[in-house]
Amino acid sequence: MKRLLALAAGVMLLGGASAQALRLPGAPKCRIFPTTNAWNERVDALPVAANSAQLIQSIGVGTGLHPDFGSGLYDGAPIGIPYDVVSKQTKRFRVKFGYADESDKGPYPIPTTVHIERGRASTGDRHALLIDKDTCKLYELYALYPKGGDWTAGSGAIWNLRSNALRPPGWTSADAAGLPIFPGLARYDEVARGVINHALRFTAARTRRQYVYPARHYASSSDDLALPPMGLRVRLKASVDISGFPKQARVVLQALKTYGMILADNGSNWYISGAPSPGWSNDDLHSLGRITGSMFEVVDTSSLPHPGQ
Repeated sequence: MKRLLALAAGVMLLGGASAQALRLPGAPKCRIFPTTNAWNERVDALPVAANSAQLIQSIGVGTGLHPDFGSGLYDGAPIGIPYDVVSKQTKRFRVKFGYADESDKGPYPIPTTVHIERGRASTGDRHALLIDKDTCKLYELYALYPKGGDWTAGSGAIWNLRSNALRPPGWTSADAAGLPIFPGLARYDEVARGVINHALRFTAARTRRQYVYPARHYASSSDDLALPPMGLRVRLKASVDISGFPKQARVVLQALKTYGMILADNGSNWYISGAPSPGWSNDDLHSLGRITGSMFEVVDTSSLPHPGQ
């Protein structure tokens, strides 16, 4: 009986640890989407897609993995996609969108100290990710710029972190694939805890004019079946030995074996996304470049449930 109780207690502890891993420090009551969400589904036991080799070839078998995040500054800005935790007291703004027909109207809670990807003076994607700790909503903006006392952006999306609801078919978000960005970021608090319990976000230079679940939007004019569609799920092969990698890199690589990564945008091949933090070791992360495209395989996710479809 004591053994059974101990086993039951162990299961409860593991479940609690897993649930906590999907929460964000600073917003502890907010789970980062349900455990049944595509970002949080394990894919290590799923079959390999029939066209895996062809798709991996198109992204680059000899190209190394590149962490597009780290510590310190690059061109004067933090390395990675930053985020802010806001509250119901944070001032809301009606943002003027370039793609208003595919954007959520808001309003959006934008703090005076909002962190914008690559810095306030940058060009480029200029993502801003905002997590409301009181309402458990995720607000994401693309190409955010101040204008007078207001804001303009290319597009924007609002996500209920307690729901699996997807964007309408064909709609973009703050990301080309119509996906949320935040749940696909590698975060230092996760690595410090020793585990990343979700898939990561990555980019490829050439994509197909198609999207697959959980993506809702494409950003290509090519119908070439050798190119990957938005939403493609890949994973690091189980046979790849990661034991010799430094700790931070090893945690990232284990996540890529267990949860894989989802193609979310056009960009450099095999670039994976994360949030900046002074805790990252850039030397540790640099070792990820030893992992090449040939070590990945495309996952057949057709057997997974598609909640929110």
